[in-house]
Amino acid sequence: MIKKVMAAMSGGVDSSVCAALLKMQGFEVTGATMKLFSPPADKLTEKSCCTADDAFDAKSVCFSMGIPHYVFNFTDEFDRSVIKNFTSSYLNGRTPNPCIECNRILKFDKLLRRAKEIGIEKIATGHYAIIEEKDSRFLLKKAKDTKKDQTYVLYTLTQKQLSCTLFPLGGLTKPEVREIAAKNGFVNAHKHESQDICFVPDGDYAAFIREYENLTPKAGDFINTAGEILGRHSGIINYTIGQRKGLGITFGKPMYVTRIDAQNNTVTLGESQALFSQKVILTDINLITCEELKTPRSFKAKTRYNQTEQPCKVSQTAENEIEVLFDEPQRAVTPGQACVIYDGDYVVGGGRIMGQRNN
Repeated sequence: MIKKVMAAMSGGVDSSVCAALLKMQGFEVTGATMKLFSPPADKLTEKSCCTADDAFDAKSVCFSMGIPHYVFNFTDEFDRSVIKNFTSSYLNGRTPNPCIECNRILKFDKLLRRAKEIGIEKIATGHYAIIEEKDSRFLLKKAKDTKKDQTYVLYTLTQKQLSCTLFPLGGLTKPEVREIAAKNGFVNAHKHESQDICFVPDGDYAAFIREYENLTPKAGDFINTAGEILGRHSGIINYTIGQRKGLGITFGKPMYVTRIDAQNNTVTLGESQALFSQKVILTDINLITCEELKTPRSFKAKTRYNQTEQPCKVSQTAENEIEVLFDEPQRAVTPGQACVIYDGDYVVGGGRIMGQRNN
């Protein structure tokens, strides 16, 4: 019996090759493009994604392979679950990762549900990662191309989602993927990488939040780590942990944003050493290699996408809370971002950074 799979197709080269490989492997493939957001024409850049051209490229690739292609309108869910979470996080002094939320809510939940509604049991995406099954448990493993590995943004995948998902690109490098696309004559074989957040294509997060929420940011106090007032800030949405430039205030020495307190509308500034923290508290956790961490264990973890994993001791302190104690203090650990835990090449799990401490 031929297995059916729905390939999520963004219009980029990765998702196109994902679909092509599945067809080569004998799957009955259906292409699906999720309509999430339409960037305003005056804010588009060459690296913008989710455009009408992207949907056209996806349809063109599907046509060339002789497979059906659908466009699913998920704009309402995307606005409610991703964009609103993004703006409210900034307004509450946190720095979110909307790509992780999009994966969690749209790609691996909403799209999977839609696939099953039309009789397709599995979905596939062009992510660079590997899924393995061992001892009746599905594991998430780093991709062959370590520069492209995307396991950091996939740590929220549940056992059910992993069991229904395929990542055909996990064993390939980016040049190999482009070569496959070129050999198949895909229109997007040499298409640029989309790097911008789709709903903030010009990268001006504060301007987007002001417009989306129809608000004028409230000015407040810059303070130092002792609580002394240093000057006035222009609204907490304009700052993130570790920021040095654009503060609008000078001290004769480098000063950085070390804390954002939405309740008191203050932004704390400090010298470089104040940015380092050793203990990180995670909430909204998801574990992949096990159901729970029964005893403290040594792993490696990272608090940013491009960071190299750092040695640490991990303890589950509550049903939905993990404490990560790094061997060495980490710089600019940012509430709202993700901390992902690794055991070698495998993702143990992760969670949203709730706070950090210097001891």
